[in-house]
Amino acid sequence: MDVAQQETQQRLGILGGTFDPIHIGHLCLAQAALEELHLSQILFMPAARPPHKQDRAVTSAQARMEMVQRAVADNPAFAVSDLELARSGPSYTVGTLAQLGRLYPDYQLVLIIGLDSLLDMASWHRPEEILQSSHVAVAARPGFSFQDIEARLGSLFERYRSRIHFFSAPLLDISSTRLRELVRRGRSIRYLTPDEVADFVRREGLYQEGNEGE
Repeated sequence: MDVAQQETQQRLGILGGTFDPIHIGHLCLAQAALEELHLSQILFMPAARPPHKQDRAVTSAQARMEMVQRAVADNPAFAVSDLELARSGPSYTVGTLAQLGRLYPDYQLVLIIGLDSLLDMASWHRPEEILQSSHVAVAARPGFSFQDIEARLGSLFERYRSRIHFFSAPLLDISSTRLRELVRRGRSIRYLTPDEVADFVRREGLYQEGNEGE
């Protein structure tokens, strides 16, 4: 069943990430999902310590949380949760969804991810439970192939295909890694992230040489 056709239940979009820093690509992705999938709200979920990013320092949770709050403050459909930041240890999506299910029992949970994340989902922690507890909204890109998805996900895709939905989002060649590199080189990140975030990065001296993580 198409997520956009399920009008009887409110739908909560969940967009997780390190957000180190958050940028306009994240915001455009969230807005596209909100409109195309008729979501009630988007919940931005900064991760405390993503399992796949254990090999690099991550900016403090407090700073990343404040940047996200600044970025979404002017959009009433966007909200921020510190649920993962308050949990010790690595952040696993399946645990986050279980907690959100208890906090929002009347909502359908819609996990928003990119195509690359979908292709890697079989390697995630307890992926079947993720697809049982939520729908998955995937930002598609030109030329993507269902054959590639089927090959990577195998029986997981066959069993839960009806819970995986694709939507269009602006293609912006922006990444948090690129923004951190620009700051280290003394370049501007204006227009790549909201002004409130760029001002915070500058004022706090984030991503400068010798100040690249916690």
